[in-house]
Amino acid sequence: MEEWIGWLIAAAALIILELFTGTFVLLMIGAGALAGALVAIAGGELWLQVLVFGIVSALALWLVRPWINRRLERGRTELGLAVTEGADAVVVERIDRDHGMVKIEGELWRARPYDAEKIYEPGDRVRVVKVDGATALVWRD
Repeated sequence: MEEWIGWLIAAAALIILELFTGTFVLLMIGAGALAGALVAIAGGELWLQVLVFGIVSALALWLVRPWINRRLERGRTELGLAVTEGADAVVVERIDRDHGMVKIEGELWRARPYDAEKIYEPGDRVRVVKVDGATALVWRD
């Protein structure tokens, strides 16, 4: 088997695996494998293919991946869904297993207790454990 075919198979496998992780790490390494394939097609020696693979992968992880993550994070903030797990909240309407309301960073959110048996009263400070759709699941430490 020619070397460039091996590089393409590796790149395809990494890109497909990236679909299951969503971290962009495997995608960046896959880009390095594609660069290695291009060097192989151009007739470069194996040591040069490996060197280009390493350099392109490292640069992609160091430069491209943070840029992508910043762009995605900015998009989430613009949609008003910046609430993340671990955010602090204040109960504004009694929270029980069926209903409730909290204020998170100035925004009102529907809320339920993470432990369905818990009840939180207005004024209680809680932490967002999980976001389920448009409902914050909260817990008091």
